[in-house]
Amino acid sequence: MAKSPETEHPQKAIGWAARDNTGTFSPFHFSRRETGADDVTIKILFCGICHSDLHCARNEWGVTNYPIVPGHEIVGTVTKVGNNVSKFKEGDKVGVGVLVASCQKCESCQQGLENYCPNMILTYNSIDRDGTKTYGGYSDLIVVDQHYVLRFPDNMPLDAGAPLLCAGITVYSPMKYYGMTEPGKHLGVAGLGGLGHVAVKIGKAFGLKVTVISTSPKKESEAISKLGADAFLVSSDPAKVKAAMGTMDYIIDTVSAVHSLAPLLGLLKVNGKLVTVGLPEKPLEVPIFALVGARRLVGGSNIGGMKETQEMLDFCAKHNIAADIELVRMDQINTAIERLAKSDVKYRFVIDVGNSKLQ
Repeated sequence: MAKSPETEHPQKAIGWAARDNTGTFSPFHFSRRETGADDVTIKILFCGICHSDLHCARNEWGVTNYPIVPGHEIVGTVTKVGNNVSKFKEGDKVGVGVLVASCQKCESCQQGLENYCPNMILTYNSIDRDGTKTYGGYSDLIVVDQHYVLRFPDNMPLDAGAPLLCAGITVYSPMKYYGMTEPGKHLGVAGLGGLGHVAVKIGKAFGLKVTVISTSPKKESEAISKLGADAFLVSSDPAKVKAAMGTMDYIIDTVSAVHSLAPLLGLLKVNGKLVTVGLPEKPLEVPIFALVGARRLVGGSNIGGMKETQEMLDFCAKHNIAADIELVRMDQINTAIERLAKSDVKYRFVIDVGNSKLQ
């Protein structure tokens, strides 16, 4: 007979879980494994609310295994380490991102690309090596193999730094891989949400000219005056879109809703690159003539490996980059999720787990 989530492991834990596709959260008692020789046990202080959490809580991708405790933008304090752990000690400030295990043997893992391992284990809504479910950071503690724990820079704010563990690496990795780091080049950022606003900051740190592409004219002032974008393009303004055609070297498309790629491709120069990192629930159409006619590229990217994620955190700390956040208590998750569904957040909700009453 299978054990209940509360009794399958020795360490008692409590979080907030969604139990069906309404995506409504409520307290959930479960358990974590004992701290193994290679493990780090972490008291969770903050956890970002990613748009993926919304998709999974409501089963919009059709892969949710309820009950689900989301959260993969986790920051906390080390409370215990296993005998083989040398990278961390009790009291260290650390982070945990989207994955908590991989095979460490395949070609991707050998190249430091654990995020592309076919046997990658996600921080939540996955099956762990012992056959139990993984539960994420909407909870009080987590136990993670040291290889998948990240050192949090001393000058990085714990709350505003948490979203970098997903949003930050999701835009940093394609910038590095697709060569979007050459100062003076022109980067378009489509969508000014949790990912987009971090992409603006990182793009500027690389020395790029950054234009925000948005359907919302009211975001222009903040994009330029607060986030540091060089220009703002309202995608619903045909005249301005026409004037911007063929002016951009790269576009990072962070939009998570179904949308047309044709207007974005038209903004690119010859040899321009459009990289999608948003995850709409339905396929997008790729207009082939827009690619062939100007030797343009459409690519994708999915977070980054552990080495690159640490590199990203250190880069952001050096350039004083963190997310713009709204801090919420655990019992405010349902309101936050509803607002997130309406894009009513600037620009990332972060749960103040350490100061929340979880029961």
